[in-house]
Amino acid sequence: MFGGLANLLQPATIGPPPKDVPPATPVQLPDFTPPAPGSATRHPSLVRFLQSLHRPAGLSEAHFEALGLRLHSDAPAEEVLSDPSFLPPTSGECERLKTGQSVEGNIGFCFPLCNGNTSPEARAYLERRDELSIENQAAFRTVRRIRPEPGVKAARLGNCYEFYRQLEQMAGYWDDSSLPPMQQQQQQQQQHENEQDQPEDSKPPQRFPLPKPLDASLEQVQVSLMGAMSAPESHSRSEPSSSQDQSSWRVTYRTSSGNTMPAEVRHHVISAFLKLVSYDFGCNISAPRTEPRLQLLTPSPLSKTITSSTPKNQEQQQPRKQVASYFPSGCVFLVRMPTTREAARAGIVEGPIAAVSARNTTSFSSPAENNIDFGRELIAALITAQHRSREGKEEKRFGEGKWWAHAKRWGGGPGGPIGREVEGSVAGDKDKETNAASNPMKSEKPDTAHEGNGGGAHSSETSKERPRSPPHPISPSSGLPMRGPPAAKKQRKTGHLSIYDNYRQVKLPAATWDKKARYSAIGKVPGADYDDVFVISSLFHHISVIRVRVPLRILDVLAGAPEGEGEQREEKKKEEEEEEEEEEEDETGHDKSWGELQVWRSKWFDLFLAEDRLEALRLLWGLNAWMMRKVDSDVKTQ
Repeated sequence: MFGGLANLLQPATIGPPPKDVPPATPVQLPDFTPPAPGSATRHPSLVRFLQSLHRPAGLSEAHFEALGLRLHSDAPAEEVLSDPSFLPPTSGECERLKTGQSVEGNIGFCFPLCNGNTSPEARAYLERRDELSIENQAAFRTVRRIRPEPGVKAARLGNCYEFYRQLEQMAGYWDDSSLPPMQQQQQQQQQHENEQDQPEDSKPPQRFPLPKPLDASLEQVQVSLMGAMSAPESHSRSEPSSSQDQSSWRVTYRTSSGNTMPAEVRHHVISAFLKLVSYDFGCNISAPRTEPRLQLLTPSPLSKTITSSTPKNQEQQQPRKQVASYFPSGCVFLVRMPTTREAARAGIVEGPIAAVSARNTTSFSSPAENNIDFGRELIAALITAQHRSREGKEEKRFGEGKWWAHAKRWGGGPGGPIGREVEGSVAGDKDKETNAASNPMKSEKPDTAHEGNGGGAHSSETSKERPRSPPHPISPSSGLPMRGPPAAKKQRKTGHLSIYDNYRQVKLPAATWDKKARYSAIGKVPGADYDDVFVISSLFHHISVIRVRVPLRILDVLAGAPEGEGEQREEKKKEEEEEEEEEEEDETGHDKSWGELQVWRSKWFDLFLAEDRLEALRLLWGLNAWMMRKVDSDVKTQ
């Protein structure tokens, strides 16, 4: 509970490494191996196959093969970004820009954005590079307000102050990768101390013998002289070791294991790093007000036709009911901020532009754990694609216009007790109700054989016989039993319903669209049948950028469109394809109406290393520039 107080009370000076530090958590990044094309069995319905997945441990390569996944691992920045021309120059070219004129350096930087502003100048990008190139220990001195080393100027963090402050908090759980391992330094220091202690311990200290005291007063003089002689000797022994080992002292030391780090620390580090770029483009990190969910809806029964003519086959091929489900996600979104002050104060956001998925998993020893982690990244990408496809649409909640979302069950009766009201009794026991009505005095005493501890909880209404109801009607929307509220229950005066009263209500599922979000496909290529979605993934103290090319057809399938019946754009596309391309599709097994789900993943960038920070900065700068560019809606390209 009070573990964070140790990070708040940081010393203003550096010192030796702490003792009794728990072992470090090994950094083992996930290594997901995509399935081979055509290796898995084909499933007639993608949505039903995904809905059969109830636990994360059940995720397998067959689910990725059903989506048509094609992964490009460790892709360079030029392949991760849709248009490499929006990437800023490399490190060598940036050195040339510093010496050149500002007008020549702004070529390729200043261009109109979709929010009406102009993209940042080259000077802003060079400033971020210089600030992120500062050594970690020098930056941590500035954060902790420790004086710099003699002859060294204090580091000016500028806009990166918040990032280094959060990174200094993370350094308490993970070893700084820019420095040599702490174990080697501790071993060298221990050997040095042992070499100094051995000759001094083996030889007794040289002291002048004192005469035996004659009385008690001389005893006190002897004790004081012994203390005065030993004090400077011990002080002189400690000074050389501290001066020799002080060169290996650090500003921050790891004091806990990485698997005990709170998830908020990683989220704050990633948010501070992304804001270094996003603020200049008019974007920000925003936590969703509603839980991000990947909505899955089976095709409507009306869209299915029965081709067989025999009555037996007709009974076997009856259309199923339409089922809705979802996969939740803990991601946050990179959104565009409104330009008006009133909308910004109201909390309105536009987009989303990308998803940010920071996970607290530290073990990837089995293929199942690698599949689960990649599945979370893929779910975040598909959720972002669904949100971007809501532009110009209105929310249609599942069950709207259906009788089961408005009409009461079983003729509008009050229904029986639920939850703690039952307390071990058998639901719908008619004989028990009649016995309680005939013997009211006996019903007050609990019967352990039949009623448990709740036999005396029945009121006078239990004496009335009610028809026996079927057990636990299931609502298709929530998958939970729903009954009408009992007549004896009354609403509280505060206006809030109890858990049981709210459970008995017959109503539509909760809304999943954010009322303060203006959903828009910002940066989408006009007229294209796909949407490039970006995910900034984070594990340990690393980040990676992922681009997922999501076909619009797969979004229609997840929203309830039949897979066998393509839309007009799919039919036209198939007519224009050549025979050679069709043969290649047959050989690879990609016979899906949406084709493939291509994924490009960059390498993992270590935020403790300055070189990796600069590479990640370059990629994120190009990502924001590409997504926030001004798109001419009249020009349609594919």
